[in-house]
Amino acid sequence: MDIKSSMLDEAATSEPDSNVNARIATCVRALRAQQSLSLEALAARCGVSRSMLSLIERGESSPTASVLDRLAVGLGVSLAALFDRHDDSSGPLSRRVDRTPWRDPQSGYVRRNISPPAHTGSFRIVEVILPPRAHVAYENGPELALHQQVWVQQGRLDVTVGSEVHRLSEDDCLAMQLNEPTMFSNPGRRAARYIVVVGALHPRASRD
Repeated sequence: MDIKSSMLDEAATSEPDSNVNARIATCVRALRAQQSLSLEALAARCGVSRSMLSLIERGESSPTASVLDRLAVGLGVSLAALFDRHDDSSGPLSRRVDRTPWRDPQSGYVRRNISPPAHTGSFRIVEVILPPRAHVAYENGPELALHQQVWVQQGRLDVTVGSEVHRLSEDDCLAMQLNEPTMFSNPGRRAARYIVVVGALHPRASRD
């Protein structure tokens, strides 16, 4: 096993910063307040129970990627927006040492926001490490005005968009619109690492 593969395997099994759930809680509370939504109204929008939303907003739950995806759709933002830091003063610079990973308790996949926390543009960059044989699914719907590109850095990745399956190898890049259910699967025996760039189809329609 080469050094890079070893680093990927270590990252895929490392424990993320315990403050991530608190950060998600802060983001969800702030976004809900901006839209003057009650817990009941947001629950109806995203299909997540009021009790679960309450736990998430108190930082007392470790929600799965699927739950966070539904929550992001209900709030009208990208999934990456739920991981933003609201107390950051780094401005336009993002350093590796300051990026906090988050692990999906269901699939074990690890993601990190790469774009600077203060970034206000119409796109975001995210790094993902998906463990061997793991998969993660998102419910995306036609109301999403978002475009995404997935660039595989190492390993293999199967991306199912609606009913179409795209089998990606190292250095392959897939462009797609987030308007139908999507699933990411790692068919290989080692962790897959890929970069995701997500942005609004039209700047004025940006959900971030």
